[in-house]
Amino acid sequence: MNQPITSADKTFIALRDDIVEGRIQAGSKLSETELSTKYAVSRAVIREAINRLESCHIVERKANVGARVVALSPQGLIELYQVRESLEGMAARLAATNMTDQEIADLSALLQSHFDEVKGGESYYQEAGDVDFHYRIILGSKNKHLISMLFDGIYHLVRMYRVQLGMAGPRVTTAYDEHKHIVQAILNRDAELAEMLMRRHILYSKNSIERKLS
Repeated sequence: MNQPITSADKTFIALRDDIVEGRIQAGSKLSETELSTKYAVSRAVIREAINRLESCHIVERKANVGARVVALSPQGLIELYQVRESLEGMAARLAATNMTDQEIADLSALLQSHFDEVKGGESYYQEAGDVDFHYRIILGSKNKHLISMLFDGIYHLVRMYRVQLGMAGPRVTTAYDEHKHIVQAILNRDAELAEMLMRRHILYSKNSIERKLS
């Protein structure tokens, strides 16, 4: 998904990763001059990268301050999960109608490979496994506006919170079971149930995070 194409793309991805991983701190001011030296590109390239990061919601502009990395807060995380609950619920509803039989079979196979990890006592809530599951359902919605809102819009911010606040949760077996029921609903082409289960799944994650942060 992130194949760097131009120098501007490479700079955008490098800057985004540095912010998400916390190498550039949350809340810090972004100086075009300093960043152009750091990444060895022109200020115009940096300006374009900052503009793109603003549309990902991990950079914000304030009058008289300029661009800065968003500050992370418990409230911001809760609001993010409220949006995820609604949008990913809709994605699951659409996926139940729009995914091909082969895509659903692949999703089931992905889940089976996760099950082997859970059975082996490994943590299920691994970043890649969980994100991959949600990722496939969002793509399976076949709604390009929804895909863009989630992937280009909020997913990097979700990742930023997870990395920096250590949000890999202890919801190991329960998260796996919830995924299993969602896949079953999609397999049955039960759009209404798929949406309800996905919304509930993200709500439980949000509640788990709230407990962890309080």
